[in-house]
Amino acid sequence: MEHDITIHPIFARHETFHPRFGWLKKGFEKADKDNSVFSQESAPAVLGVGKNMVKAIKYWCIAFKVVDESRDNGKYLHKPTEFAEKLLKDGGWDPFLENPSSLWLLHWNLFKMPCYAPAWYFTFNELNKIDFSADDLLFWLKEYKNRKFPDKKIFDSSLNKDVNCLLRMYAQRIGQKNLKEDSLDCPFTDLGIINAYSDSKRFTFNFGNKPSLPPEIIVSACLEFAASFQYDAKTMAISRLLYDAGSPGQVFKMTESSLSEAIETISKKEKHIYLTDTAGMIQFAYDDDPSVLSERILNSYFRKRN
Repeated sequence: MEHDITIHPIFARHETFHPRFGWLKKGFEKADKDNSVFSQESAPAVLGVGKNMVKAIKYWCIAFKVVDESRDNGKYLHKPTEFAEKLLKDGGWDPFLENPSSLWLLHWNLFKMPCYAPAWYFTFNELNKIDFSADDLLFWLKEYKNRKFPDKKIFDSSLNKDVNCLLRMYAQRIGQKNLKEDSLDCPFTDLGIINAYSDSKRFTFNFGNKPSLPPEIIVSACLEFAASFQYDAKTMAISRLLYDAGSPGQVFKMTESSLSEAIETISKKEKHIYLTDTAGMIQFAYDDDPSVLSERILNSYFRKRN
């Protein structure tokens, strides 16, 4: 079983800005009107932000697979993806990202291959620590960078910017004392996937059920993960969905019970999905194309909420 893992050595392209409310929608709409918008000198005026924020919006649109970047005659072009059309287009699944489940979908998309956020990929998939400090994360990220990209010259300052940006982006403080104002403008803190106590410099992953993470998003991610393997089997061990790098279990920080519960819930609505138990090994099973099933589940879920 081969799994495509393509992680680009891109660090600190966000210019220290975490994704803010409205940025992905704005980037999508402007790129849809003009694929060269991010390369134009007029980009700050068109997007209504400073030059550094233009770079940040472009980066996050690429990282979340809202746009694909290509080069034509020396000029970079950014074309909206099929995923972005479904999610953000007027009349799409959730154009203004009002449903928290859309943020979970984007969170999942950040880690799908190819990945343009290696610091994020490492933290969620290879860190293997429940509790950590920013300094811990920076130390382990340096080790990962040296191991994964030994021939790339990447400054420690860039890694530090990634660590700080990631924690501002996701950390939800227990007790809002001393919470920096710019963290309030990041929608991804609402996912509650990383907790930080206001009187401590340590952070913890929040494992298990997430109130705003619906089973449809979880199972759709399981199907997309299964589809990323180059094989024809129609089953995948629950353990792989939980512990493999890039799996829903790692990206969403799930437990076996929370993952199994989500699959069982969807299996009552979707006859092509079920759990099997073979010789004590619980497996996720499906008898149709996993990519087709995933899209069908998402279409049905968002249609009911619009």
